[in-house]
Amino acid sequence: MNLALFDLDHTLIPIDSDHEWGEYLSRSGLVDALSFRQANDEWFAHYQAGTLDPVKYLEFAFGILSQFPREKLDQMHRDFMQEVIRPAVLQHARDLVKQHLDAGDLVAIVTATNQFVTAPIAELFEVEHLIAALPELDSGGNITGKLLGTPTYGPGKIVHTEAWLSRMGKTLADFERSYFYSDSQNDIPLLERVTDPIATNPNDKLKAHAIARGWPILNLFDGHAQ
Repeated sequence: MNLALFDLDHTLIPIDSDHEWGEYLSRSGLVDALSFRQANDEWFAHYQAGTLDPVKYLEFAFGILSQFPREKLDQMHRDFMQEVIRPAVLQHARDLVKQHLDAGDLVAIVTATNQFVTAPIAELFEVEHLIAALPELDSGGNITGKLLGTPTYGPGKIVHTEAWLSRMGKTLADFERSYFYSDSQNDIPLLERVTDPIATNPNDKLKAHAIARGWPILNLFDGHAQ
């Protein structure tokens, strides 16, 4: 068995699910559109630049989610999946994940985006294992606004991936081949730890790093590799 890890946003889907969730909230009139969209865009710009404070961002994101009862949140997310996510999922991405699943690889999505937003997307790709930022829940399953543990961002992806493998009695070294597909320079720490790092639809910073390191570059949404 090999290990196949996937980032999500701009890697398996050609959008940022976290940012698009914020846009969905604004369009739907569920938050104050002007102030929320400005804040959402600022956080996204920090993420793209690699200057995001993940704890502060997640507290902001979970604070918004905590304003809604869980039943309402789940209905909102079903609408979000139909309106935004399903139309964005391309067959090339489905085929790549399926290739690893069919080979019997241990597959996981490892994303900095929170579990509430990403769990249904992982299910859409038929990926059982999701490593994502966890919101604290109250006894009724409602989101309290607090982050559980540490963010799954940058080096935090290594921490969470190793903890997940450890719970199965495994380490990265137990796999003959370990793949990680990502688009962002934020994921270089984990890309450096696997046997097969694959820069997937990479931004300029990751593309330059991949070229310097001799890593393969996969333009997944164009359906071909370089």
